[in-house]
Amino acid sequence: MISFEVSERLSEAAEEWAEARLEEHDEALETKVEQALLEVEHLISGAHEVDFEVDGRTVHHEPTDELASFLERQATAKDIDESAVLTLYVDLFARVFLDDEERPSNAPPT
Repeated sequence: MISFEVSERLSEAAEEWAEARLEEHDEALETKVEQALLEVEHLISGAHEVDFEVDGRTVHHEPTDELASFLERQATAKDIDESAVLTLYVDLFARVFLDDEERPSNAPPT
């Protein structure tokens, strides 16, 4: 299990997602975390599902063996821990799917 704190970039992406889809922030944060983790996992292991939990501003993720090995190699090479490496990759994909979606026609103006 790897845990990391939600960054401002990820939180802002979730807020934008929530506003565009008229969702609660917590629900949108979970969606954005899942999307970002899926992008990372799919690139490294080919996985189509992720095992994670959002607890407040902390994300707990059970990486596939392939991702765990990748994160360990990256962490060793950069002399940081695996959670920091995963946080960087999640942040990279935090805004995925935001720009190509339109707001619902009944959404209030921003």
